[in-house]
Amino acid sequence: MAQRSRKKTQPQASQLNWSSSTELVSLVFEVVPQENSTLFPQYTIGLHAWFLDQVRSIDPELSAYLHDGESEKPFTISGLEGQLLTNGRQLQLIADTSYRWYVTALSSQLAQWLLDWVQRLPETLDLRNAPLKIHCVNFAHPPTTYHQLLQDEPGKTVTLTFVTPTSFRRKGHHLPLPWPVNVFHSYLRRWNDFSGMPFEQEAFLEWVDEYTLITRHQLESVKVAAGKKGSVTGFTGAIEFTLSRAAQKHPEWVQLFFTLSKLAPYCGTGHKTTFGLGQTRLGWLGAKESSEIPSVSTQVAQRITELTEILMGQQKRTGGERASSVCSTRATILARQEFGESLLDIAADLEMPYETVKTYAKLARRALKLQESLSPPGS
Repeated sequence: MAQRSRKKTQPQASQLNWSSSTELVSLVFEVVPQENSTLFPQYTIGLHAWFLDQVRSIDPELSAYLHDGESEKPFTISGLEGQLLTNGRQLQLIADTSYRWYVTALSSQLAQWLLDWVQRLPETLDLRNAPLKIHCVNFAHPPTTYHQLLQDEPGKTVTLTFVTPTSFRRKGHHLPLPWPVNVFHSYLRRWNDFSGMPFEQEAFLEWVDEYTLITRHQLESVKVAAGKKGSVTGFTGAIEFTLSRAAQKHPEWVQLFFTLSKLAPYCGTGHKTTFGLGQTRLGWLGAKESSEIPSVSTQVAQRITELTEILMGQQKRTGGERASSVCSTRATILARQEFGESLLDIAADLEMPYETVKTYAKLARRALKLQESLSPPGS
């Protein structure tokens, strides 16, 4: 539930500090709109862009790596947590009401950049059409290192709550289930990329597949628009994993299993974690703790999926990744335009030339008209 903010002129950043050895740190920002504001359903693109622009203004080389690097991204961000209302085909923020936004660093380089940044935070998070005053920033999860995580004693169970839609890619499609191999593969990829202490992936995942049991779950599937194009079918809710007795024959994997679970709140789960998906918490938090997905976000995602299927159905060659990517991009552009966004804003978000976006929208509308002309009357 959103809370009324206290008046504050400057973000309280100076109290935060962590050592130069820190590799993992998660921050939560309390932000406050100064007036009632509307957001487009895919507003996490704007949060992503604003954060990278903050990095660029201080460290252009780090920004380029975060933006263009081919490896795992050493950060995650969330969407806004709080009372998001639906206003027609847009979302609405309530004036003078607190919202929470999470940013996490997964590498020592980015953790040190964050430390420098919080000492000179801007007063406002400039989200398109909805400037948000930064009221304060605190730790969401304490500063730590990968080595410190590895020293924790194994437990008996691993319980995780997925507070925002979470999904995996499997054979070119979305897998909206927290299957143990996919969950721990997600964490191991980040660990191997950033810890400096890599583990053999294939052997560990075979062990996970053989000995991990699901002892309870409470999950719900959801479709959302996520990232710069396309939609994602994911899940929210909670799950509990335990290990069979035979798993204890491999104590090194038992240790890694529980260590990776402690990494989960920092790195998130699945893909598109730099656009708000896969936010994960330790423990069984229940449905009330999961972020409510506004209906308009689901509507946009469903429309993108529908348009993508229409466009793919009119492709002469449907098997290639390029055809799928182009159709997904065109569908995203048209869906967002249908929901009230300007092509100029869409072009800026997608980092595409305006004329290209305009052409893609025109081609998508033409394909839609063709589909409608071929459909039987009354269908």
